[in-house]
Amino acid sequence: QLQLVESGGSSLQPGGSLRPSCVQPGDASGAYCMSWFRQAPGKGRLVVASIDGDDRTRYAEFVKGRFTISQDNNKNILDLQMNSLNPEDSGVYYCAARKRYCGSLWRLDSQYDTWGQGTQVTVSA
Repeated sequence: QLQLVESGGSSLQPGGSLRPSCVQPGDASGAYCMSWFRQAPGKGRLVVASIDGDDRTRYAEFVKGRFTISQDNNKNILDLQMNSLNPEDSGVYYCAARKRYCGSLWRLDSQYDTWGQGTQVTVSA
């Protein structure tokens, strides 16, 4: 069974950068769509970025030009490079996987089969 383990969350000041990672121990060949979601206190999970097995990427409008999603060749490590962070970027960041290509439903958290435990990112002055 696919497992996801996030790391790399931290507290930092506005304008800073962070690069959380998500590791898939074992065989990652069954995951065709990988995404990062963010959950702020009291709110639902919101997609941030997605990447398909063929490395096609998609981004939420509020992170375009600031965040970059990437994965290694073996599809075992998923990264999210976050630049120019602001307080609205704060929350728990989750990586998620689905055994289908991202497609038009990539924004819906209900479409994902497997989730990590999350990593906290806090941006404040």
